[in-house]
Amino acid sequence: MTPFKLSDELIEQIEALIEVDNKHELLMLLGDVHYADIAEIIHELNLDEATYLIKLLDSKKTSDVITELDEDIRDKILEKLSAKEIADEIVELDTDDAADIINELPDDRRDEVIAFIDDHEHAKDIVELLRYDNDTAGGLMAKELVKVNENWSVLNCVKEMRAQAEHVTRVHSIYVVDDNERLIGRLSLKDLLTASTRSAIKDIYISKVDYASVHDDAEDVARIMAKYDLEAIPVVDELGRLVGRITIDDIVDVIRDEAERDYQMAAGISKDVEAKDSILKLTRARLPWLLIGTFGGMMAAKIITSFQQGMGDFVILLSFVPLIQATAGNVGVQSSAIVVQGLANNSIDGQIINRLFKEFLLGLVNGGSIALIVLLITHFFFNTDYIVSLTIGIAIISVIIIAAIIGTFIPIFLDKRGIDPAVATGPFITTSNDIFGILVYFSIAKLILGF
Repeated sequence: MTPFKLSDELIEQIEALIEVDNKHELLMLLGDVHYADIAEIIHELNLDEATYLIKLLDSKKTSDVITELDEDIRDKILEKLSAKEIADEIVELDTDDAADIINELPDDRRDEVIAFIDDHEHAKDIVELLRYDNDTAGGLMAKELVKVNENWSVLNCVKEMRAQAEHVTRVHSIYVVDDNERLIGRLSLKDLLTASTRSAIKDIYISKVDYASVHDDAEDVARIMAKYDLEAIPVVDELGRLVGRITIDDIVDVIRDEAERDYQMAAGISKDVEAKDSILKLTRARLPWLLIGTFGGMMAAKIITSFQQGMGDFVILLSFVPLIQATAGNVGVQSSAIVVQGLANNSIDGQIINRLFKEFLLGLVNGGSIALIVLLITHFFFNTDYIVSLTIGIAIISVIIIAAIIGTFIPIFLDKRGIDPAVATGPFITTSNDIFGILVYFSIAKLILGF
């Protein structure tokens, strides 16, 4: 398969065909293009051209294209479509994708679109999914799946599976339920094919099955699927009844969104924003952490001022303030980033004290190595007194150890309190370690040098 390559020439060709309303040539040009690539093309068109293309393509392809569009572009295109046109696209989608799109519509338009869906069973399933929060298993799941009753024979099971499979895009697993629709296991396709047609499903199904509950957090579901390499996981309600399944494509979206959110929080951006958002929205997301950084800088300046008056011959110490701040900030971010990553994939175990002791030893080794280099450079290249160089070296070791402990403790502490540990990285850790680093630096200098 030749990879699709978007070019300016292709966009210009499509725009020219749209301008002259040459539907036949457009359909010929885009007939074999994957829906994800068509979505990429639409991102390069203006709103009217994008809407024209959406209306031109058949509903099956259009519905898939809509799911691939950026949310802001999709919203603008949907505003251009009638409720009936949206419903015609929705009916081609799996229930989870359909519910996601309908959920983005205004309340009054949402009800209107649902009323135009001719497949009442499909509409009923969509309405049921809309009851769940987007960040729960219920909000992620699709209603399309293949399930069999434990009391069916293999022959009857195959017949029923054929009928169900017509509505399922991809069959990942076959789930087994009892007469009350409670999930009790799964069925191996190999066992089904090799068993006698008169055998009962209850004699050949596998009782061990991983599942999620409708109110489970989406991130927890993602961890389970990643841990056990699952392509799909069944979802049950409060009574243990099988109500849907979550597939790996939805989980990839969850992981990506969470990674983007954590990255933004680590960079000091408190809201979910994109580069194309308004200046006001971007300011609201960035300003709080910038203010924290400003406050931290002023605190550090105050500490320096309080020690500055008595420095006398040791004013050279001020030259190494940037070194202390940069080292403390970097060590803190490194430590917190490793801990946050470990908390995210559940690889942090054992007592907090053991983890802190390990960071203490690591800080001691790293600090000692850096301090030796700094001591030699300051003494031989900056011509500082040996006692001043030794003071800076000892301060470096102390600052690194403290920064490592702070960077490790805060994320674990926040996680224990039910707070997202990602808020501990970036500006928060950097600013706090800047303040502590300067305080420790001048305190050690005052103790050793006696000013």
